[in-house]
Amino acid sequence: MKNTTLSFGGSPPSSGTAVTEEYDGSSWTSGGALTTARQQGAGAGIQTSALFFGGLNPSVPPGGTAVTEEYDGSSWTNGGSLSAGVKRNQGAGASNSSAVNMGGIGDPGTSRQSTTELYDGTSWTTTASMSTARGIGAGAGTQTAALVFGGPPGPQQATEEFISGARTVTISGS
Repeated sequence: MKNTTLSFGGSPPSSGTAVTEEYDGSSWTSGGALTTARQQGAGAGIQTSALFFGGLNPSVPPGGTAVTEEYDGSSWTNGGSLSAGVKRNQGAGASNSSAVNMGGIGDPGTSRQSTTELYDGTSWTTTASMSTARGIGAGAGTQTAALVFGGPPGPQQATEEFISGARTVTISGS
């Protein structure tokens, strides 16, 4: 599918949303609703095979969730849970059966996380941690070759490269 994308969740004032919108290259249309309205989570995949994981459910404040949902192009279903609740996490991945969750902010009283987890379509498995704990950054790439960058504390100017089965490498920048 050329020029397609997917948008889901979000943050209307004081609540999350379950809305999904699909873009076909020229217009947006409604897709299937998330089973749990959330905001500040991470996503991965493509329009017909996506994931939404973690995030804040404002109706159950104040911490992040461990919820994972899988999208098949028309509807969302519950998937395996993250090892802990997290919000403002970073994600990357090619489909709803191959993703990586990087960092985020845990429940109140916990700091930014350096945890990295891999999703296989059924469950999350903890793997090599990032060298810099972070949340509110961005992630890109696939489960086996991902980048995480940006985010507080301060403006993060370091990019970390994740290579599954190998190690994480910190790449400094300005």
